Amino acid sequence: MFFINPPFGNYLNLPKTVSIKGSYTLEPRPGLLPQTIKTLRYSPSRGGWINKIGLRNKGIDWALENINNSHIMSIAILSEDEIPKLINKIPKNRNIELNISCPNTEKEMISSDLNQFLSKEREWCIIKLSPNTTEEQIDAFYKEGFRQFHCCNTIPIKEGGLSGPALKPFTSEKVVYIKTKYPDAEVISGGGIRTWDDVVQYKKLGADYFSASTIFFNPFKAIKLYWDYRNE
Repeated sequence: MFFINPPFGNYLNLPKTVSIKGSYTLEPRPGLLPQTIKTLRYSPSRGGWINKIGLRNKGIDWALENINNSHIMSIAILSEDEIPKLINKIPKNRNIELNISCPNTEKEMISSDLNQFLSKEREWCIIKLSPNTTEEQIDAFYKEGFRQFHCCNTIPIKEGGLSGPALKPFTSEKVVYIKTKYPDAEVISGGGIRTWDDVVQYKKLGADYFSASTIFFNPFKAIKLYWDYRNE
């Protein structure tokens, strides 16, 4: 299965894929368009896209009204007191991804006590890891009951968050660690997927599913990847 990450997951709904939409916070964070124009750019020297959008979004209430449960709603939590409020708002059968790893917020995102979101009614309750998430933190999430991990979010750098091929070593390391130590866990691998060969490499490491986003900046490569996926 292929997942389409934000920002393209917010707009694309392709057959045989699952779109991840968000990330959404408890309260709206306006300014998406100007922040995107101001910070999104391609870095030839790094071979990837950099952004500093910082979770600009319309808020969880808007998301609950406008996103159906065939998609996955990504959630970001900025303070501990938001957890019970979000739990009360989000139905127990809604598919969610808990984004603990956006590098562009003004304060560190909440990554503790998230097991309260686990529900047998959800098909998906994913933890999206940072490239800098430690093995000890992964162990803690597993002990709390999480069995779905998404590797990885963008790399924190001075200019913002870096996506693309630079993520491959981080994603690969985490896929191997999780699938070796916790074979019952499901792992979504993403970062630097440009061709079907990249998918095959992640699959050999043990990844169960795959995700992509910035490849869609290049429609020709995206179409080729999607074609290969549909014909595999």
